[in-house]
Amino acid sequence: MSSVTPEIHETLGRGHAGDLAARRALEQAWRQFSQHQSAEEFCRNWLVIQCQAIGGVSDGVVILLRPGTSSFAPVAFYPESPRDRARLAQVSERALQEGQGIVEAREPPEDDSADELSRYQLAYPVRLDGEVRGVIGVEMDWRAEAQLQAAMRELQWGSGWLEVLLRRYAEPLEAERLRLRLALDALATLLEQPGLKQSATAFTTELASRLDCDRVSLGLYNGRRAKVHAVSHSPQFEQRANLVRAIEAAMEEAIDQAATVVYPPEHDSRPVVARAHEALLRESEGGSAATIPLLHEARVIGALTFERPARERFDVTTLELCEAVAAVAGPIVELERAQETSLPVHAGRSARGLWDRFAGPGHAGWKLAGAGALALAAFLALATGEFRVSGEATVEGVVQRALSAPIAGFVKEAPLRAGDTVRDGQVIGRLDDRDLRLEQVKLLSQRQQLDKQYREALGKRERAQAQIVSAQIAQAEAQLALVEEQLARTSLIAPFDGLIVSGDLSQKLGSPVERGQVLFEVAPLDAYRVALHVDERDIAYVLEGQRGELTVASMPQARFPFTVRRVTPVNTAKEGRNLFRVEAGLEGDAGSRLRPGMKGIGKIGVEERKLVWIWTRGVVDWLRLQIWSWSP
Repeated sequence: MSSVTPEIHETLGRGHAGDLAARRALEQAWRQFSQHQSAEEFCRNWLVIQCQAIGGVSDGVVILLRPGTSSFAPVAFYPESPRDRARLAQVSERALQEGQGIVEAREPPEDDSADELSRYQLAYPVRLDGEVRGVIGVEMDWRAEAQLQAAMRELQWGSGWLEVLLRRYAEPLEAERLRLRLALDALATLLEQPGLKQSATAFTTELASRLDCDRVSLGLYNGRRAKVHAVSHSPQFEQRANLVRAIEAAMEEAIDQAATVVYPPEHDSRPVVARAHEALLRESEGGSAATIPLLHEARVIGALTFERPARERFDVTTLELCEAVAAVAGPIVELERAQETSLPVHAGRSARGLWDRFAGPGHAGWKLAGAGALALAAFLALATGEFRVSGEATVEGVVQRALSAPIAGFVKEAPLRAGDTVRDGQVIGRLDDRDLRLEQVKLLSQRQQLDKQYREALGKRERAQAQIVSAQIAQAEAQLALVEEQLARTSLIAPFDGLIVSGDLSQKLGSPVERGQVLFEVAPLDAYRVALHVDERDIAYVLEGQRGELTVASMPQARFPFTVRRVTPVNTAKEGRNLFRVEAGLEGDAGSRLRPGMKGIGKIGVEERKLVWIWTRGVVDWLRLQIWSWSP
């Protein structure tokens, strides 16, 4: 029994002593757990021994609270093979909710042909410091009431082992939680105050109070020496005091060695130089001192010095807590110090840090980036390229003839439509001419009647009547000539060999058209020009005679050369920009592959310029305009 912990002895002393063999088996399981078993393995072994000690147990389960949560989960079963544990789970859940032992009888199924007796289900809660942390549930065969009470006592006795198990895990977790809370509270004081001086004083005061230190000092390092910036419980202190100088010397001693310095040192600690710390203790008449460097991005920015009263030393746990606080406090202190520096100082530090990355050791990535930036700057400063002005382009015919409706009528025929090629004199479409032909017959008959009246007037020598009829004949002939002209124009004839660029009446046969309505547009096949729309910011660079290239959307892989023929002074507004029309003539056999209406991008070559000027001219011109508008 000497190998069992005092907590188990105290637990064994409560209530029923239990079976001696079972107790020895549990003691052996506890010794194994203390050496190498996990908590789950111990619970499984414990449950097997406990069920064997009770006897007649057919099912068992151990349910414990998950660490760091508020939910329960089973950690051990007896036996291991899965089975229906719904009833046992209900009894265990009742024990968790009510916080007391539960005994419930389970009747055999009515349709069971075997002579199965009633069974009992027992559940007993596991407590730790008055709180329910788990439950033990077993199902066993029928027995007398006295034996049932004995089994419940066995569960009550056995729960003490689980209580010791939970306590073993709970105490370190609680201690770790308290240390974490202490560190977070100390760091919170560093962020609550508005300035670095006030926040550092509150931070060191909080650390001194929580860690039982006489004094905690925070110093800042400028690359040459350390200077005390804040002392606990001392908003004001004399920089030239001997104690302050001793603290600064101790900080520089730890910073130079880039390690935590503790005096008096621990027996198993790494050997470091601690002469300044020894001198500090003589000056302050303290018991121990420790200094931890503050780091930010692997760079020392200061130090924290802890001093304890006489006959008190720093243990390993406290030093680990101090180092953790210092590791988190370093970036915060650097951030607050950067916020308080002036703009020139901050710019100088940033430039110095950037130069250290380029010129100092390490930082291969920064050096490669710097070399790449220098190479790019040299390339931009020396390299030249062709400066070209680009704009949206449209292919147009040099001459484009519109075929309009000569009269108001109806569409009769439309054998051709947009996209078809036509020859000179070919019929493109016809209008219905029945009304005109009827009008022609009417006018012809009217003229014959007037001719007869004219001859009769001459025969009767009625000269006045003859003149009147002669005028009516002339009027009828004029109307007839007009109708015949309209009949001749009902057929829409191609004026030259070309391409129909617009117009499709094939789906409008019989539909009415108005006089003057444009029905077709025809452009020549071999006479095209390019209309470019150039932004007003670039129009000053465009001159007649400049050469360029056109790429259309239907043939992005092809380049068609052209020459600027005319820069028109007419501009149009489109999408918030002012665009000027520039007309250019195509060169070579480009007309055989292009068609009117094709759209794309045209680029006009201006001259050779520096690439940096080409890529930045837009921004530079915008800045010049803005400066001019802002200047008085």
